[in-house]
Amino acid sequence: MIAFRKYYVVTGLIVITIFSLLSLENCSQNEKAPADGSEQRRFAGSEACIRCHRDIYEQHLRSFHHVTSAPANGQTLKGDFDSANKFYYNDHLFIAAEKKQGGFYQTAYVNDVPKLSRPFNIVVGSGKRGQTSIYWFQNYLFELPLTYFTETNEWTASPGYSRKADFNRSITSRCLECHSTYFQEITDKDAKADEFSKTNFILGVECEKCHGPAVEHIAFHDQHPGEKIGHAIFNPAKASREQSLDLCRLCHGGRLSKTKPSFSFQPGDRLFDFFRQDTGKPISEMDVHGNQYGMLAASKCFKNSGMTCISCHDGHKNESMQTVQFYVKCETCHNSAAHNTCKLASTVRQDFLRINCINCHMPVEASKAIMVLRKNESIPTSAHMRSHYISVYKDISKRILSEKNSGL
Repeated sequence: MIAFRKYYVVTGLIVITIFSLLSLENCSQNEKAPADGSEQRRFAGSEACIRCHRDIYEQHLRSFHHVTSAPANGQTLKGDFDSANKFYYNDHLFIAAEKKQGGFYQTAYVNDVPKLSRPFNIVVGSGKRGQTSIYWFQNYLFELPLTYFTETNEWTASPGYSRKADFNRSITSRCLECHSTYFQEITDKDAKADEFSKTNFILGVECEKCHGPAVEHIAFHDQHPGEKIGHAIFNPAKASREQSLDLCRLCHGGRLSKTKPSFSFQPGDRLFDFFRQDTGKPISEMDVHGNQYGMLAASKCFKNSGMTCISCHDGHKNESMQTVQFYVKCETCHNSAAHNTCKLASTVRQDFLRINCINCHMPVEASKAIMVLRKNESIPTSAHMRSHYISVYKDISKRILSEKNSGL
């Protein structure tokens, strides 16, 4: 009797899963008219910056900003599409990441029979920690259920997914606001989710995301080639502290509730003219993912100085693993003249300090927000990211010193 009941439970789950997978097929097929592109004409595109800023442009192509979203293809996608390409939800259901028909797809199989297949259209994420991908259906964008997780080099359930093969999670304009330069929203008043133009968008966080639309700037300097002061362009290095921080806080300031449409905010604007200002969370409730500003703002270094994000970061460059470079930035304030050097300076070698300054004071921690479900596991696995709460972490410092002394 127990075996008999188990058979019906499993069969019922399979039927429910198939119904969920196929439900998207019942959506209306009405297609919106193509957008006229009038808003996009304000943007010149990053390639237009090459003439005067070639070095910066070429550095930017290697930055994580540039690759935070891109067309999904053989050059941008990571992960195995041939052998280790399946994620099993149970004995009867799995999704495979596949290359077929000249493209890349995620396909749901029930009892080894393909039931639903959706393409990789846009890849989101540099791949440093992982990549999630999204696909077009009519004018909607949906997240694919599998994510490539770099730390374990495997396909996992996307963050926030349970053991359910779900192709129906819609992408919002606020999500795209942080992972792209621009998307034109064309949402109908009766739409169930945000709708977007398929032709009027700019992937990646490109030059104009941080400097503003550049058509007027380029036209002016074409007519005035001798002019050295940038016209109709925003330069974060010359902005006020609030303007500089608000620009970064747009995407690195945690969850923000918008009061105006996404992509309304422009470089130089006041952030809370476009978003609702919250009371802030205590540091214990902040996550290392997405709220770098909140963690930094809680730090003594931030409170006791005029520092901004660009005091330490060059947004044009790939700064991954550049721990010594950040040590040099710390030295501008923490030096013998200011009498606030590291307490370990007299007991360890200088090269050890240079390598481990931010490892001790800005350690890598597990995220509670970015967690993926791996095959055959019931507890999600965290992605690891560097904390921007600058502080003294005694236990971490002791561990790093212990590893040094033990030769690890």
